[in-house]
Amino acid sequence: MASSDFTRNAREFTPTYQTDTYPFISPNQFDLSGRAVLITGASRGIGLATALSYARAGAAKIAIAARSAPTNLVSELQSAATSASRRKPEVLPLAIDVTDPASIDAATKEVQSRFGRLDILINNAGYLETFTPVVESDPDEWWKTWTVNLRGVYLLSRAMIPLLLDTDGGLKTLLNTSSVGALNKRPGASAYQSTKFAVLRFTEFLDAEYSEKGLLAIAMHPGGVMTELSKNMPKHTHNTILTDKVELGADTTVWITAERREWLAARYVSVNWDMKELSAEKERIVKEDLLKMRLAV
Repeated sequence: MASSDFTRNAREFTPTYQTDTYPFISPNQFDLSGRAVLITGASRGIGLATALSYARAGAAKIAIAARSAPTNLVSELQSAATSASRRKPEVLPLAIDVTDPASIDAATKEVQSRFGRLDILINNAGYLETFTPVVESDPDEWWKTWTVNLRGVYLLSRAMIPLLLDTDGGLKTLLNTSSVGALNKRPGASAYQSTKFAVLRFTEFLDAEYSEKGLLAIAMHPGGVMTELSKNMPKHTHNTILTDKVELGADTTVWITAERREWLAARYVSVNWDMKELSAEKERIVKEDLLKMRLAV
């Protein structure tokens, strides 16, 4: 089966293809009071939109992490909560270098000290190199994509999983940002798309190693959104691929993680799929073990 066939099949997994938020995934329907969430890459774009959605869902404690602590966003998150008739969350801005174990360990201790719990971890921080064929590529730039997109996910997961599992009555949910790019091969994207493929497999390993202890690990495509990061994609894709609204990914993230959806464990989910239609397929998904990476033979 050609790569384009895999991508088309993934795109059409549900009859409806969503590009903007919709009532079924509205964060207003959830009550996350008492819950604590940590989002990396949260200073702008999809990460910031996700933090705002958690505020609207009533999350009590929201840690927003970026390379520089996004202290300027505290009032914005609290305003989002009050506008949705929720209590103002405790917002913890964190400075995290996702490639640095010491930075992550310090942040983990701060979350433990300030929140005393962690229900949901969103590994959203990422890097997208300028699309360049392998021979013409810069080795440092190529490897930086792996360092941020895979090593970063590994380091955050390694540090935060113990806190997730130790949280009494917690959701124990970890969501890794992957990409539909993991399912195809666009010339010039050998680093980015390979890392997102690896994230899918890594998510399966987290499930294999920690699901019996209660961890629920899921990988998600956040949609094709025009952000500072995605501007590195070829210009001709900006008006053809990067057309989804940022709220779609943010609200879908809350929907996926607001309760324990065990049927999505270790699986790939696209925010472009209609979540109501996807839910109707959960028995088939589990029975046939769908939405995982395999070798076609």
